[in-house]
Amino acid sequence: MRLNLTLSPNTDPVPFDHLHWLTGTLHKWLGPDNALHDGPSLYSLGWLSGGRGADGALQFPDGARWRLSFYEEGAAKTVLEGLLHAPSVFAGMRVVEAQQQTPPSFSGGYRFAVDAPVLARRRREDGTREYLLYDDARADDALTRTLRGKMKAAGLDVDPDAVRVRFDRESSGAHTKLATLKKDGHEIKHRGSWCPVIVEGPPAAVRFAWAVGVGELTGSGFGAVK
Repeated sequence: MRLNLTLSPNTDPVPFDHLHWLTGTLHKWLGPDNALHDGPSLYSLGWLSGGRGADGALQFPDGARWRLSFYEEGAAKTVLEGLLHAPSVFAGMRVVEAQQQTPPSFSGGYRFAVDAPVLARRRREDGTREYLLYDDARADDALTRTLRGKMKAAGLDVDPDAVRVRFDRESSGAHTKLATLKKDGHEIKHRGSWCPVIVEGPPAAVRFAWAVGVGELTGSGFGAVK
C-alpha cells in the first residue's frame, strides 16, 4: 500500500540535508516498538516534491507532496493512524491530506520513474563498498541481488531467477545525486542515481518493487519509485 501525503507550506527553512527528518517523522508515526526498525526495509519513502532553493535552504510555499510505500498493509495503516494523531512533520509543515493507494495491476515488466536516487553498491575484496552508478552495467546485478534478497525475506512466492532490475540507460536527463544520512552523530554521504529503472519479472515481483523500492537503503530515503 502507498500513502500519498499532502503537506502544508513550511514556516521554517528546510535544510537540503533533511533525510533524517523524513525517517524520524516516519518512525514517530510507526511508534517505538514497530518491527520496521530492524531487518530488511520492506518499505520505501520518496523525497519531498514541490520545493525550491532559496537562501541556502528549501522552501515549500505551496506545500509538499510525499509518498510512503509499504509491502505490508498493516504497517501502512499504523502510519496512517499515527499521522492522524500527530500530523506535524517538521519546519512547520503538517499533513493536510492523506490518500491511500493500493498497488496497481501490472501485466509484467515495468519501467519506473524514481522518487529518490537509487543506491547500488558492491563489496570489494578488502571489505569496502564501491558505488555503482547508472552508467555502470555492474549496477544491474547489484539492484537485482538486492530485490531478490528482499523477496526472500518477505517470503514472496516468485522464482527469483525470473526477476531482474536494470537502469534505463537510454533515459535522457539521468544524473547522480549525493545525499547525506545522519546517524548517531555521524554524517555519511551516499551517491545514488536519479535514473528510471526497469523491473522485469512476474506481476507479483513488479508490485513488490513498487512498494519496497529498488536498491539499498530504501528505508532511509533511497530507491523509492513512482
